[in-house]
Amino acid sequence: VKMESGGTRAASALLSLLVAAAFLLRAAHAKVHYYDFVLREKNFTRLCSTKSMLVVNDSFPGPVIRVQKGDTVFVNVHNQGYYGVTIHWHGVKQPRNPWSDGPEYITQCPIQPGTNFTYEVIFSREEGTLWWHAHSDWTRSSVHGAIVIYPGDGTSYPYPTPDDEEIIVLGSWYKIDVNQVVYEDLITGADTPRSVSYVINGQPGDFVVCSRNSTYRRVVDHGKTYLVRIVNADMNAELFLAIADHNVTVVGMDGNYVKPVTVDFVMISPGQTMDVLVTMNQAPGHYYLAIRQYSSARPDVTDFDTTNVTAIFMYSGNYTAPANPVFPRSLPNFMDFTSADKFLAKLRSLASAEHPVDVPMNVTTKMYITVAMGEILCPNASCEGINGNRLTSSLNNISFLNPATDVLLAYYRNLSGYYTPDFPNWPPTMFNFTQMDLPFNTTIPIQATKVKMLEYNEEVEITFQGTEVLNASENHPMHVHGYSFYVVGSGYGNFDNITGPLTYNYDDPLEVNTVGVPKNGWVTIRFKASNPGVWFWHCHLDRHLSWGMSTVMIVKNGGTPETSIRSPPPNMPACNASFVNYLVPFDEQTDEIGLFSD
Repeated sequence: VKMESGGTRAASALLSLLVAAAFLLRAAHAKVHYYDFVLREKNFTRLCSTKSMLVVNDSFPGPVIRVQKGDTVFVNVHNQGYYGVTIHWHGVKQPRNPWSDGPEYITQCPIQPGTNFTYEVIFSREEGTLWWHAHSDWTRSSVHGAIVIYPGDGTSYPYPTPDDEEIIVLGSWYKIDVNQVVYEDLITGADTPRSVSYVINGQPGDFVVCSRNSTYRRVVDHGKTYLVRIVNADMNAELFLAIADHNVTVVGMDGNYVKPVTVDFVMISPGQTMDVLVTMNQAPGHYYLAIRQYSSARPDVTDFDTTNVTAIFMYSGNYTAPANPVFPRSLPNFMDFTSADKFLAKLRSLASAEHPVDVPMNVTTKMYITVAMGEILCPNASCEGINGNRLTSSLNNISFLNPATDVLLAYYRNLSGYYTPDFPNWPPTMFNFTQMDLPFNTTIPIQATKVKMLEYNEEVEITFQGTEVLNASENHPMHVHGYSFYVVGSGYGNFDNITGPLTYNYDDPLEVNTVGVPKNGWVTIRFKASNPGVWFWHCHLDRHLSWGMSTVMIVKNGGTPETSIRSPPPNMPACNASFVNYLVPFDEQTDEIGLFSD
């Protein structure tokens, strides 16, 4: 038995009081908000045709959630649709509360039609712009919206307060029933569908058929500065964005502040959010905000969505309106790798006294994770994917399979048989990952539900390595739930564990929740595992997520109730597994040993 001196006990008591006082002070200033999200089908007409799709509160994109730093939001989701749905609060860390994180079969099972579930969304350090979206099937193509997080009381932006703001949500449009087609493609092994257009705040813009009259427009005043909050909610594409004749200053990304950098275009990956300032300082007129896809795949891969999608900023005042708005000459071409790379290299954390960085420097776990495409063999080449096989994707040669019940419940209740705690720190074999025409045996992953176990407060470094398996390298936006992380380094080719770390930035690395793994390159991140729970890691290209480019990390509880997963809410959506199994008592000390015991 360890004995404590009186001084130690007093110091411990004082620390506890300070922690409690800080919590109470935060709670006194934090606000609680309530929203109702009603999911139901509604008809929308775009590109000369009408389709029915599931949306929230009859709007596409869905409603904006507005909070201040540290607030809590309760969102009661009523599913009046025809199939199960979950909602994820992208970039919200949800301290100790994975029960409301949302990914299907990871932290919950779907909210079934005719039922409802209330999410408790807990904000902590986030400040800026995040977003929410469905996290089941491809439903997020129509079920998504922005989250605006203002500075807390008594604080302000770390830049001059803008005169006004605008939210720009970038999305994908499909003429088909996208969930049905994806379901069929996953059965046959075929490639998944491409969008027929992108949209800005739900509209395709002037250059898309039957769309000119509905183009999104915003009236702006000369001389005013606007904070433009950009959300890339599209399904499978990185996007270039520019405003004709206007520079933008990037000031935030993924709910964190960055050093201001002024550019004439941005590149934003699916899942990412970006805050930019734009001053309306040009001659009064009409100016396009335009987007187009950035494709990092092989030059001969051209079957992507090539629409040029636009919104219009229209100056107020008396002037003769032009016949056509000005188009941004600075918008890069579809495959402009150099421009995308140069833009990303400019981004750094603000790293100020009010918004410091805290890069973990005592790493206890290092992981090297390959990000790859692949194929699952089909008898007699009977599938519709490459070589007559089924298309798939993987991390460290493991293509993730969703379990029958969610991983969180299985972990919390110590249920057997739903996952194994042995996701590897390294790929099974080492080879030249960026070599073209790799041998066939490199393309076949295993399918499994493997998770990575982490101790509470463990300091983690992960290097994601892009690969040329199937000659299918491209950028992969990797997203983590429950955390943000520091991007300490990146490069091209195979990661070198001698020279790579020499380039790491510990002073002002970007802090984000989604980062692009470069085509045929690598990126290294660091974070401290201080949020206990079950958290999803996945590529935010939904076709890759559907094929298994994901895994789960389970961060164990700390030694106190304040460092442990909260108890589950009483009305979690039911899973397919028998509820009798849920009565197994949970014992954290045996969570790994007893996981697959009979």
